[in-house]
Amino acid sequence: MFERFTKDARAVVLGAVEHAEQAQAHLVDAEHLLLALLDGEGTRGSFALAALGLGGRRDAVRRDLADARRRAGLSRAETDALAGLGIDVLDVVARVEEAHGVGAMSGDRRGGRRWSGRRGFSRGAKGVLEKALRIAVARRDRRIGDEHLLLALTLDLGGPAEVLADHGVTHESLTRVLGEGTGEAACA
Repeated sequence: MFERFTKDARAVVLGAVEHAEQAQAHLVDAEHLLLALLDGEGTRGSFALAALGLGGRRDAVRRDLADARRRAGLSRAETDALAGLGIDVLDVVARVEEAHGVGAMSGDRRGGRRWSGRRGFSRGAKGVLEKALRIAVARRDRRIGDEHLLLALTLDLGGPAEVLADHGVTHESLTRVLGEGTGEAACA
């Protein structure tokens, strides 16, 4: 599938691998794809993010992603549902981190050692890549661009989609900015 990616989309995937390496994560996750998209300049995806006002809020997005990661991948809705049952997720995370170190619940670390092997892609990241392919096909685009990756992230159910939505970047707003059909039927 990688041969169908544009130069900009390939840069996002390679950038995601770099973000995973910097975080010492053993898997590339959807969060790393979003971080790499935020790094982009002069691409369709970076244009869309800037048009939606995200260009100047990259640091805030990074902080929000870190907060989402601390919730061990749980959405705010899931965290609220657990709170309704008397389970304080942040308290659980704090206790686990106290015993096992910061980031223990995020799954980013392997026993505190630096991961030196080849990084695979998590189920979530693979899902984003597959959705990007479906979006490109639905739009009758011959190649998968970084805008397709961004659209796929907004269709995902994880932390990156929630963070994007909190900053006003939804599938609908992106579709409007990109000025094309949604291709939602093929992607959902």
